Amino acid sequence: MKKSFYDIVKGKFLVSDDAFKNWRFIIFLSLLAIIMIASSHQADKKVHEIARLSNEVKELKSEYVDVRMQLMQSKMETKIIKAMENRGLFPSEIPPQKVIIKKSE
Repeated sequence: MKKSFYDIVKGKFLVSDDAFKNWRFIIFLSLLAIIMIASSHQADKKVHEIARLSNEVKELKSEYVDVRMQLMQSKMETKIIKAMENRGLFPSEIPPQKVIIKKSE
């Protein structure tokens, strides 16, 4: 057992007669490790992208609420009356009347 451990530490399994199968296995394990590392990096990138997009969605939602509130305030009758007074337009003192057109047959 001690001798086999020293052989592994010294690397004799890589230069022995049947070393080709050992090298194939080592290369296979190395490729699997590279694929696992790359997959992990891709997953991390996706997590960061999702977090960034979530923050962007929150910002856009708050901007939407703010713009909607400003729109609702600008549609108020008092705001419109004040804006039109600058142009010389005033609200009518006479209430609107319904116009009915009868078709003659």
